[in-house]
This record gives sequence, C-alpha cells and structure tokens, in this order.
Amino acid sequence: MKLSFCMIVKNEEASLPQCLNSVKNVVDEMVVLDTGSSDKTVEIAREFGAKVYHFEWCNDFSAARNESLKYVQGDWVLVLDADEVLKPEIVPQMKQAMESDRHLVVNLIRQEVGASQSPYSLVSRLFRNHPDVRFSRPYHSLVDDSVAELLQREPQWQIVSLSDVAILHYGYQPGAIASLNKFSRAQAAMEGYLASHPNDPYDCCKLGALYVQTGEIGKGIELLERGLKSTEIDASVLYEFHYHLGNAYTQLNNLAQAATHYQVALQQPILLKLKLGAYNNLGNLLMAAGDFTNAQKAYETTLQIDPSFAVGKYNLGMALKAMGRLPDAIAAYRQAIQRNPDYAEAYQNLGVALLKMGNVLESLEAFGKAIALHEQHNPEEAARLRQGLQEIGFQV
Repeated sequence: MKLSFCMIVKNEEASLPQCLNSVKNVVDEMVVLDTGSSDKTVEIAREFGAKVYHFEWCNDFSAARNESLKYVQGDWVLVLDADEVLKPEIVPQMKQAMESDRHLVVNLIRQEVGASQSPYSLVSRLFRNHPDVRFSRPYHSLVDDSVAELLQREPQWQIVSLSDVAILHYGYQPGAIASLNKFSRAQAAMEGYLASHPNDPYDCCKLGALYVQTGEIGKGIELLERGLKSTEIDASVLYEFHYHLGNAYTQLNNLAQAATHYQVALQQPILLKLKLGAYNNLGNLLMAAGDFTNAQKAYETTLQIDPSFAVGKYNLGMALKAMGRLPDAIAAYRQAIQRNPDYAEAYQNLGVALLKMGNVLESLEAFGKAIALHEQHNPEEAARLRQGLQEIGFQV
C-alpha cells in the first residue's frame, strides 16, 4: 500500500521545509507542482527528494491540484499546503484506515494554529488514488463533489474520519492573511464561482462567512440563508451555516437569534471538536445576558472537548469573576496563560482579579506583562491600561 504526497506551491521557501519534513518519512513519494515560483521553492523541494513539475497558474486551485494528481503513482494520496504540517502521532491511524479495501476517503482534522474561535475543521485530504476522485471549485478546492458523484455509481465505498488532530495549519494567522492578501483573493474566486452557481450551498456558506468576517453582515446573512434553502446539505456544512449566522446576528446585537443558530449548530451529528466555536460563542451570549452559571457550563464543555483551549480557560475565568469567585477566576486565568503565554487579556484580567484580592505586587506584575504584550499588537490598549493604572496611583 503506497502513499503519495501531493501539493501545489508558489513562492513557499519560508514554510515549505517544515511541511516536507513532516511527511518525508511517512510517504513513498512526494509530488510538488510549482505554479510559477521566483524564489528557492523548487530547489528546496528537490533537496527533499520531491518530483517537481510545473504548471502555469490560471486562478483555479482545482485545475492545479488535478494537474498534480496526474503524476501520482501511489495507491493513496495525501494532500497538504505548504503552510501545513502533518502531526506524526496521526500516522498509525492513517495507515490503519488505508488498509481497508472499502475506504475511499479518510477525513482529517485540521487545527488552525492561533485561532481563537473555531480552531478545528474536517478536511478530505487523504483519499484513494481513484481515477474519478478529482478536485473541483476554483477556491476551497476539494474532492467532495466528485466523491459524492462516485458514491452514486459505486455505493460500496466508505468515507471515514479520524478523531484526532492530523494537520496543523499556520496560514490563517493575522500576519499571514495580510501578507498574502488571502481575503480578497478568496472573495474574488468565490464570487466568480457563485455567478455561475448561484445556489451552491458550499459556496454560499464559505462566501457568506467571509462577508460576515469582513464586516459585510447583510450580504453575509443573505447568502447564508440562501444556501440553507438547499435540500441536500452535509451535516458539517449545515453546522457551518448556523455557526456563521450566529456570528452575524451577534454582530448585529440580535443575541436571541444568534443563540438559536448556535444551538441548531450544536445539534448537528459531527465530531465534537468541530463544535468548539459554537459552544464558546454560546457561552459568550449567555455571559452577555447575565446567565453566568450556564455560561460557565458552556465554557467547561469547550475544555472537555479540548483541554488545551486557552480561550475557553480565559472565558471560564471571566464567568467565575462575574460570579464573585475570584480565587477560581485567578486559577483559570493562570491556566489560560499556561496554554498561551502571550495571552495579553488573560494577564490583564488576572491583574484585575489579584488587585481585588489585595495582592498588589502580583497584580502589578500581571498588568506589566499585559501592557508589554499589548504594545506588540495593540498599542492603544497598552496606553489605555497604563493610563488607567496611573489614575488609581500605580506606575507600570
């Protein structure tokens, strides 16, 4: 059972070594399709032993990915982007899943490193090298459409999902998004596809979510609600529809409508890890409504799903502080900081709680760390915090 690694690249010299290093001892061959690099991307790929091919970029990710599949020789295909790495712990589960004669696709959990809202997604990146399994869509290209068509003709195939994190994705951290202009590129590609597929639920979901994220709330809601009218929507996509509608109505301060959408999202039969964002955001709505007890339960659920979720620990601290349980809140903030040492807001609220407890020296130390971290990314907040401390007689 041979496994081929397959990817498309352009000017990825900074991230490519980490990606290829994560798969070099796992796969039987590496196929890299370059779409016009002007840096050392091709040289690096060859140094890792990859077979490098070339393709003229045509603003269509699926066309490039399908071109790369032409050179694959293995029985199975693993697809990563240059800003992703494969976790070694997942390899035994992958190999076991590939041994089944009936498995066609093995869905993998991807973690968005640094994401505070929805850090997990399910991606169809490991699949059998079947001639009818091909990518579609110019952006967010995926094999799911071709797989659905194949299952209609060959129903013996199965799609399975691994429950542990398989891929770490670094590409959607704020700096990477800004430097690569990802939002505008994604919007242009998806709008082009939507023009010829106006009711496609997947595109409505992804583009609607992007509109909400970039502040075009009305356009986002219209598109998300349009997509929901489709009669055939996968449970994971249905979750995303309601999750993003919850986000949209939260921004419009329609908290009751937002809560309804989060609750519908949570009812979907998908992996618990994928529901993390909805539980967290529902907790935030409950906090805003003054229901601190149920907010605490929602945040505790996020931590049962993912004990490493720093935002869940921080939000739990906020709920505990609101209930007057300052020692418990302090413990939660400290645990959030253990999970994310650069968590400025956790340091800041730790300082507040310690000050209320009368621990002035520890409080000022926490405030000092909060200010130092804010100065790196949010200097206005750093100045505001420093001024507020000066007004009550403290120099930090």
